[in-house]
Amino acid sequence: MKIDVTEEQLQGHSRAVRRGAIEGTLGGLVFSGAVSYYAHRRLPAYRTLPLSLKALGPVILIAPLLSIQAERRSIEYDESQWTGEGLKILNEKEQKKIAEWDAMTPTQKLGDWARRHEYSLIMGSWALSLGLAGALISRDKYQTPAQKVVQARMWAQGLTIGILIVAGALKHSQREEAVERHVDHSWQDVVSTYSCLELPGF
Repeated sequence: MKIDVTEEQLQGHSRAVRRGAIEGTLGGLVFSGAVSYYAHRRLPAYRTLPLSLKALGPVILIAPLLSIQAERRSIEYDESQWTGEGLKILNEKEQKKIAEWDAMTPTQKLGDWARRHEYSLIMGSWALSLGLAGALISRDKYQTPAQKVVQARMWAQGLTIGILIVAGALKHSQREEAVERHVDHSWQDVVSTYSCLELPGF
């Protein structure tokens, strides 16, 4: 099967991916730098951590941000290249999704948003719980810095397990809906679009 892609489109796609990677990296550096600066000034336990552990935080944050933003820019570029009937069908699907969203109750909107950002919520909750646990445990004057790090990590892991259990229950309750949503009927849309056209030889 031949894919009709020009060299200019390939270069444009590469530029979009590089742009997203740079944006994700810069965003992660700015956020992690601000958090590190605050922790260094306000948390004595953080100042005593070895450099390798201090560097681990930015790496854990920057790596997923880089990948996610690069993927987002890639998708945006792909969508900007859609033309013809394919673009019309995709626009109709987008309008249908907007109408379905507007018809939802606030509770349904919250559940739908949480389902679409499940992994971001899990990672964000883990990072937030780790930070809160570290801030609370750092006030304990009777523990060494190493003990405080271990305690903060255990609290974060326990809270993350609870989040995973909630996410699993939500996923189970929406399994049938997810299966129906992921069935691809785009070929039916194309057939219906061209059903009024007269095929050669018939």
